Amino acid sequence: MLSCSTALAGDAAEDGAPGWNLSGFATLAAAHSNNHQADFTANALSPGDAGYSRAWSAQVDSRLGAQLDLRFDSRWSAVLQMVAERGPRDGYSPVLEWANLQYQATPDLSLRVGRITLPLFISGDYRKAGYALPWVRPPVEMYGAVPLSSSDGADASYRWQGGGMHHVTQVFFGCTTIPASRTARARAHALTGLSNTATSGALTLRASLLRAHLSVDIGRELFDGLRGFGAQGGALADRYELEHKHALVAAAGFSYDPGRWFAIGEIGRLNTASFLGDKTVGYLSAGYRYRDLTPYLVYSSSRANVATRVAGLELDRLPAQQVAAGASLNAGLNQLLAAIPRQHTVSAGVRWDLRPDYALKLQYDRIMPHQGSNGTFINVQPGFRSGQPVAVLSVALDMVF
Repeated sequence: MLSCSTALAGDAAEDGAPGWNLSGFATLAAAHSNNHQADFTANALSPGDAGYSRAWSAQVDSRLGAQLDLRFDSRWSAVLQMVAERGPRDGYSPVLEWANLQYQATPDLSLRVGRITLPLFISGDYRKAGYALPWVRPPVEMYGAVPLSSSDGADASYRWQGGGMHHVTQVFFGCTTIPASRTARARAHALTGLSNTATSGALTLRASLLRAHLSVDIGRELFDGLRGFGAQGGALADRYELEHKHALVAAAGFSYDPGRWFAIGEIGRLNTASFLGDKTVGYLSAGYRYRDLTPYLVYSSSRANVATRVAGLELDRLPAQQVAAGASLNAGLNQLLAAIPRQHTVSAGVRWDLRPDYALKLQYDRIMPHQGSNGTFINVQPGFRSGQPVAVLSVALDMVF
């Protein structure tokens, strides 16, 4: 599909002669949520507005992408990919998703430098190209947990055989800075990772590990306020503020697709040692192809491994004139922690390949945030109630060209 290994058209890809190929993908979609106290979103970096803001929203999943593949000779090639989708600062301004130069050092070893996709998940290489996915969107509990899809740096990939399987082992190093909200930015430095993808016939296995120094300047006023309350406030700020924290992501997954049916599953753990928490995420999906129709089911879950509500400042130890301010800071801290998803989703959908390169999808999600968590919802209003199911209906037309 559309990935960094996309083959060039014609004989150029076969004989190593210079050549180029231009391709694209698009998703036209709409989503509806029956909960009017929060907005449903696919991930925090592409904020949707289905539910509280709008009854139906085209901004959750709609996007447009274009990719240019260049081959200079038998060893050197390059890829550029631009994607326009709803960002955290509004609008659909195109973003440079990939921009890298590749050198094929040997038939088995390749080196790249530039903006490179992060090989974290089974669908990580094409998570934005909806046509390549069986669902309307990747499960939000898993893919929304790590919305980063690329980094600026370098990687090396080595192909080898072992255990009756074909392996691609990849090491990568880089950094990235992206908008996290209308006013805040997320910065990941010393981003280092290792990934191995193994294939044998219809079976694909992938395991990945990523470490980074992560900073997100959200809640700065809250944490500055906590530090004004002496040692106990400083300890809370140091514990939960996301500033130069060591983040760790580990993931493993499989895909089995013999043709008539498919099964996909992944599990991962993300620990940021901050208000973003430590969580375990995963999903399992299966579908069956009957002519042009592919009905499918998905179960996905996000579990917090830390408390999503804390006592905060000990108010009985504060002077009377500081109690109200301390209570406000405690409420603000718990509001941040409530955004650590404790949630599971049951989804059912159908894909209709109505013509070559076009797929129409309909999907129903029953989302259950629980234990006081807001789940993966954003723009949460005072009337939102954890523990009550939310129904989301989505329709999407995916295409490649």
